[in-house]
This record gives sequence, C-alpha cells and structure tokens, in this order.
Amino acid sequence: MIEVAPADFEDLVAEALEAVPQELARLVDNVVFIVEDEAPPDDPELLGLYEGIALTERDFRYAGALPDRITIYRRPILRICDTIDDVIDEVHITVVHEIAHHFGIDDDRLHELGYD
Repeated sequence: MIEVAPADFEDLVAEALEAVPQELARLVDNVVFIVEDEAPPDDPELLGLYEGIALTERDFRYAGALPDRITIYRRPILRICDTIDDVIDEVHITVVHEIAHHFGIDDDRLHELGYD
C-alpha cells in the first residue's frame, strides 16, 4: 500500500474539487466534504460515500436541512493504488462519483459513464 499523509491526502481531495468544472461546482449546494481514514466496518472497501438528499429529490421541506456529507476514505483508496498518480486519479474519480450522487445520478449510470 502506498502511503500518503492525511494532510497531503486532504490536499488531493481539495485539488480534485478545484478541478470540477465551475458550471457544476456552482450547483453543489449545502454539502460538506470530509476525509476519514477508514470506511465503515460493514463496508471496508468503500472509497467514498454521499449522505443526504440529492438535488433532484429536494422540495420545500428541505429548507433549513443540515448539510449533505460527502466522505472520502483515505486508506481504502491507498490500498488499491500502487503509485501517487494512481492515488490522484482515484481521488478525482471518487470525488466526481460522490458529487454525481448529489446531482441524483445513480451507480448504474455512473458505471455507464466509466466512473466505477
């Protein structure tokens, strides 16, 4: 497993967020991004997780809701990568994948688009 310090990994997540096209980034609404070392014990290979109400499902009851959460899991990503370039690519893919869930795009459609 390649090693990337937590602070450096957080920088990679920030860089991946900055790489999201502005026309999409501008639409991300009420979301907090979190980096955690490990995925939940019931799904230890999970790379990222979106928790919240997708934009396509929000209605008038959403007003005042707590922010949605996108969590990126550092160690599961590092375990599947061999090089720092692999880590950079996987962080980018995972960030985009979870943002897509925020926009209401499901895993089947993401798979069709090549974001596995």
